[in-house]
Amino acid sequence: MVRSLWTGATGMIAQQLNVDNISNNLANVNTTGYKAEVMEFKSLLYQTIQTKTTTANGENKPIGTEVGLGVRNNAITAIFTDGSLLETPGESNFALNGRGFFGIRGADGETFYTRNGNFVFAVGTEGLTLETTDGLPVLNSEGEPIVLEDDDMVASKISVGRNDGMLYYPDEKGVPQSLGIRIGLWQFNNPAGLYREGDSLYSETAASGEAMNEAENENLTKTKMIQGYLEGSNVQIADEMVNLIVAQRAYEVNSKVITTSDEMLQQANQLKR
Repeated sequence: MVRSLWTGATGMIAQQLNVDNISNNLANVNTTGYKAEVMEFKSLLYQTIQTKTTTANGENKPIGTEVGLGVRNNAITAIFTDGSLLETPGESNFALNGRGFFGIRGADGETFYTRNGNFVFAVGTEGLTLETTDGLPVLNSEGEPIVLEDDDMVASKISVGRNDGMLYYPDEKGVPQSLGIRIGLWQFNNPAGLYREGDSLYSETAASGEAMNEAENENLTKTKMIQGYLEGSNVQIADEMVNLIVAQRAYEVNSKVITTSDEMLQQANQLKR
């Protein structure tokens, strides 16, 4: 009986975490570049009640009796499918279509990766710098911050090539000319293994594999970069609401297991009266 109480408790704990994950997805439905996360479960250890033996007639019983001891969360996996394209006119807004990530130089000097292309051109001591809205520099294809040293450049006239990510600026005749700077994009063999840092940033781990530079690896399918758009989250509200209902029902069922076990224990205690 105590086993059933514990099993029901593990189910309630697991479903509570499931609801927490669903609520996080719904809370980030409007977060640029956010990727929906799904809960994965696994069963706990089994307790052997009866091993393989024989019946009263001496016949073999090939199947033993094992009882599971509940469930626990195994992992929370991010789903890296493309989000919808949201038109947001601006020379420093970029959406990605494909498997690539932008490279970001963190405040601590480490390199992070993101799908959030909501950038700004900030005026610094060295010139125009492409940065995130938090002031972190965006990296070029060589892994260095993107800095335009010409003080006369107008940010609104800068364009980016859809297929190559190269920055262009018009000459005196209005014809776009390459600046020789390409916005860096990186891919991973297993993006689900990236570590979530918050603020739509990810960091490389052993599970994700090393970052592969699209500009240096010809075997990679190139990611399309679209200026004037941002990539919305890939959270599907209808699916999340269905998942929320299922999780709530599972939570209720596990709580019913606990109350039923409690009632059975009460009846057992009353048998001696």
